[in-house]
Amino acid sequence: MAMAGPPPGMGQIMVLSKSLHLALSASRVPMTRRFAMATRHLQHCCKSSRSPSIASLLTNIMRSIFLLNTDSKTQRTHGRQAQLGNIHAARAVADIIRSTLGPRSMLKMLLDPMGGIVITNDGNCILREVDVSHPTAKSMIELSRAQDEEVGDGTTSVIILAGEMLINAEPFVRANVHPTVIVRGYNYALQEALSICEKLALEVDVRDTDRMKALVQSCIGTKFSSRWNDIMIDMALKAVLTVARETATPTSLPGDGADIYSQKMEVDIKRYAKVEKIPGGEISDCAVLSGVMFNKDVTHSKMRRRIENPRILLLDTPLEYKKGESQTNVEITDEEDWNTLLKMEEEYVENMCMEIIAFKPDIVITEKGVSDLAQHYFAKANITAFRRLRKTDNNRVARATGATIVSRTDEIREGDIGTGCGLFEMRKIGEEYFAFFEECKNPKACTVLLRGGSKDVLNEIERNLTDAMQVVRNVVFDRRLLPGGGATEMAVSVGLRKAGLKLEGVQQGPFLAVGEAMEVIPRTLAQNCGVSVIRTVTELRAKHAATYEEAEKEGGEGAFPKCNWGIDGTTGKLVDMEQFGIWEPFSVKIQTIKTAVESACMILRIDDIVSGSKKKGY
Repeated sequence: MAMAGPPPGMGQIMVLSKSLHLALSASRVPMTRRFAMATRHLQHCCKSSRSPSIASLLTNIMRSIFLLNTDSKTQRTHGRQAQLGNIHAARAVADIIRSTLGPRSMLKMLLDPMGGIVITNDGNCILREVDVSHPTAKSMIELSRAQDEEVGDGTTSVIILAGEMLINAEPFVRANVHPTVIVRGYNYALQEALSICEKLALEVDVRDTDRMKALVQSCIGTKFSSRWNDIMIDMALKAVLTVARETATPTSLPGDGADIYSQKMEVDIKRYAKVEKIPGGEISDCAVLSGVMFNKDVTHSKMRRRIENPRILLLDTPLEYKKGESQTNVEITDEEDWNTLLKMEEEYVENMCMEIIAFKPDIVITEKGVSDLAQHYFAKANITAFRRLRKTDNNRVARATGATIVSRTDEIREGDIGTGCGLFEMRKIGEEYFAFFEECKNPKACTVLLRGGSKDVLNEIERNLTDAMQVVRNVVFDRRLLPGGGATEMAVSVGLRKAGLKLEGVQQGPFLAVGEAMEVIPRTLAQNCGVSVIRTVTELRAKHAATYEEAEKEGGEGAFPKCNWGIDGTTGKLVDMEQFGIWEPFSVKIQTIKTAVESACMILRIDDIVSGSKKKGY
């Protein structure tokens, strides 16, 4: 029987493959010239090919060669090389801030692009100022920013944990385990870690002052302001509990017969807890006002500077003659017309002032201007006036005093006047005058007054206080707590090690790697204390493992032990966190673990990095 011959054009492809190989492997020839030689070969073969299918195949090959422009400015890494490069970049970022974890943390001094100096141990603040070029390092820094925006604390922990997750994945990458297998094991471990955290959690009452103080202590005990812990803790608690208010939120669809509204706490620290930094004085002079203050002086020297139980009117309309929005020309033919125009302006301002004076306010605050004539009428009526107040400050005054901001003077009603303020007083601090509205009845806005020796000290204290307020806010939202000092991480690590023994197959390795990575937090705490890391971490692991074994003997295989032993970040000794009083918000810890594992999974799935500059004109 006759054998079937090769398809038409196959000989051309064999010749082409040899010529392409020679053209592209000519090492002494520049890359662009190699591609030009290969393209000419392809074009020649396309024209001379008799088979249409072979011709279309060659055309597609020719097009695909120039799909990615690999000139001298473009860098491309792919495969295992890209994955290992990502892991090393993550390790470098984690090493930058590893020494800033815990009460014995070190500070970093950074120079910003404008020449200013930043001295801090806040993970987000450090990484925000660091200039990096590697794309994976940039995405790691974004983790810290996302953590800060979401829960306000744990910015250092999330970077260290994510870096350790990737470092523990390196042996699997080198052993040619597929990244999706590693990711699947990591995701299983994440679900198991979250369930362990929920079993460990302890619910707390927000009104329990001692427990709340211990909670805030665990947050700011690691910061620069830890020397003034008592003041800072009281300020954070007072500020958040002042701003917090219950709001009715819909929980089910109307018509279900159930109560469609539930009371949920609203805590808007950014808008209603303003931090005023005034250089000078001592840190012990810091306070949270039972009201608000702003940096403004009265508009007229004859106005009152101290009023008890004032009636306050807030406006966002100008108390001066309205100017035309576009250029206005007026032609006057008679001399009297000019006087009539001036008289009309004065009457307009006088009418506005009379409408305000009719309600007998003691203080008038407007976001726009106040003319000299209006100041005269107010001073005559014994009314104190402020002008050009910021919108945000006006909103705080409205919430603290119970006033309503009015847009037109002819729409003022008695209910718009704020009577919630107990004392108004002008005070001079340094070279500036400040208006204080204090002793407010049930204020839902406040001002945090910070005093300190220099701007650098004030900026660092503000960062620390913001973290503390975020921690209290998280507990107001979710009242569950977890033990601090690395106790939660070690409990999760031991729990994952026990659960991993039941798994089979390739996923067991990545699952157990997450458990090993969780130990980085207690290990770093011990390292920053200066104690023996291996001995301390081994003892802590043994305590948690022994608790597991006791629970299994007493309650069977499904029993879960609550072991709260962790590391005292100051001395490096092992302590029971329940007795020691170091707790962390459940939401912060859960967010840290979720962000670290999910970001590690995302980075592991990257197998190609292309970086280059665009051509000019594009």
